[in-house]
Amino acid sequence: MTYLKAVGLVGGYGSGPDILHGCDLAVDRGEIGVIVGPNGAGKSTAMKSLLGMLNLREGSVTLDGKDITHLAPQARIAEGIAFVPQTENVFTTMTVEENLEMGAFLRQDDYWDTIDQIYQLFPILKEKRHQYAGELSGGQRQQVAVGRAMMTKPSVIMLDEPTAGVSPIVMDELFDRILEVKATGVAVLMVEQNARQALEIADRGFVLVLGQNRYTGTGAELLADPEVRKSFLGG
Repeated sequence: MTYLKAVGLVGGYGSGPDILHGCDLAVDRGEIGVIVGPNGAGKSTAMKSLLGMLNLREGSVTLDGKDITHLAPQARIAEGIAFVPQTENVFTTMTVEENLEMGAFLRQDDYWDTIDQIYQLFPILKEKRHQYAGELSGGQRQQVAVGRAMMTKPSVIMLDEPTAGVSPIVMDELFDRILEVKATGVAVLMVEQNARQALEIADRGFVLVLGQNRYTGTGAELLADPEVRKSFLGG
């Protein structure tokens, strides 16, 4: 049984037109799922639908076999889903450590062990724990955002374009950190503009076009598909 699964998603925002037209997504714990496709394909919308941020007219979302299709976003977070948006994903006037503490807002237990684990995962955050997040580089901010999301001890973490606007070197570092998150047993689902590089680390890949699955397979399968390479990966 796949841990997080979405089947036949149809819907959009508010009373607007449908953006998703029968989209399927899935990722297991200890896997990375990557959603790629052209601009306007519905990639971020598809992922946000898993958090309950848009109206679904059709389709279902299950988490560990439980139907969460009609749960509110905050209820899905309590069930174990964490989401890192592309922009405005840190509190710039708070320190790194204060940002991490904010991620523990749902917890009633002692969360310092989790902060220590995040510092082991992202050593630069421990080094800069007393620095304001607004003073960090783009790549370091993304690590803060991911670390804060992990403070809820999620079973699934969803990342919306985590490498947007960073240099190739920083992108490689972020992907290394994402692989380390995967190694902890968390299910990782991300939308990524750097499609080729993302598919290289993906266990599952989804190529969306106009809110529908055009291609689905392992990262290696999609990278080897000549049509995928020609149409979406620059040859």
